[in-house]
Amino acid sequence: MWLGVIMKFIVKRPLITEKNTYQNAMGIYVFEVDSKATKSEIKSSVEKLFKVKVASVNTARTRGQAKMTKFGVGKIAKGKKALVKLVAGEKIALFDGV
Repeated sequence: MWLGVIMKFIVKRPLITEKNTYQNAMGIYVFEVDSKATKSEIKSSVEKLFKVKVASVNTARTRGQAKMTKFGVGKIAKGKKALVKLVAGEKIALFDGV
């Protein structure tokens, strides 16, 4: 039971943008992940959560950015994202129809 809880905390949410939807056709899916997660932890959690085989994982740290709001200057949180490439023929059903 605890393993499933830990896997859900590693992968926070899918990142769905116009650029990422084009990458989905090539078998690359992008997720926001915990900033302390390693590539091997991300790979195992995606394989267990979505029941797919992962070919490779690339990670990138995102920096916090300043953003103007009507109340003044706000800040976008920093974090980490993972680009997960699946084995040929594999798909994640969560991204179908996006």
